[in-house]
Amino acid sequence: MATLTIERKPKYERIINILAVAIPVVVALLLGIRQKIDLGAWTKVLPHIIGAINTLTSLLLIMGFYFIKQKNISAHRKTMTGAFVLGAFFLVCYVLYHISNEATPFGGTGLIRPVYYFLLISHIVLSIGVVWFVLRAVYFGYTNQIAEHRKAVKWAMPIWLYVSVTGVIVYLMISPYYV
Repeated sequence: MATLTIERKPKYERIINILAVAIPVVVALLLGIRQKIDLGAWTKVLPHIIGAINTLTSLLLIMGFYFIKQKNISAHRKTMTGAFVLGAFFLVCYVLYHISNEATPFGGTGLIRPVYYFLLISHIVLSIGVVWFVLRAVYFGYTNQIAEHRKAVKWAMPIWLYVSVTGVIVYLMISPYYV
């Protein structure tokens, strides 16, 4: 497989830093819009698609980890690129759903309620922070800066996997309450 070569310049690192701040800020601003936009009834299926995306992302992350341990760089690159693309698709679906639908309240009671909110809040907070690590990991991987890639992945992989898995768990916990 041909390797994409991107020149290492501070410009790319600045772009990563800007994107790592801009993406969560733009998402927060879009989600903060009180007036919902009518995009149609089809948006009601988006939580289920988002749950599937998180599931597939989790599987790809585990597969990517397995492939790199097996020194299968080509398969590792393909699975991690797939996980990254799914992450972008997730973001689009997430924004489309939340700008067009009211938030679904969690209806669970008892001990499950604080568990749900702990998972949800940790999922959201870590999903904001992981953007920077993932962007760096992808950039360093595609530019063959392996030492820097490993440093970024040391943090990106466990956080991204946690965010993906908790995304699935949160989805399963709230899915009975979708209308």
